[in-house]
Amino acid sequence: MKKTALKVSALLLVAALATGCASTAEIEATANRAAADAAAAASAAEAARAAADRAAQAAASAQSTADQALSAATEAQSCCNANRESMERMFQKSMSK
Repeated sequence: MKKTALKVSALLLVAALATGCASTAEIEATANRAAADAAAAASAAEAARAAADRAAQAAASAQSTADQALSAATEAQSCCNANRESMERMFQKSMSK
């Protein structure tokens, strides 16, 4: 990002010098604006990266919670199946008497 900003600044400086109509103060102001824009872009990129990192952490936490919920549901279904089988055996046993 900084390399791009420096390239843009250098290009603007060369363009300003090539025209010959701009004063040194105007060239310096243009270069300063370009540098400020590059710094703002770098700051925005860093903020976006940090937000992406937080989103990835939240997604990992949500996946962990979902995995735990699936495990609990699977265990509950196994228990339900065992209870149903036990009740079925008891019913069959009572019917055979």
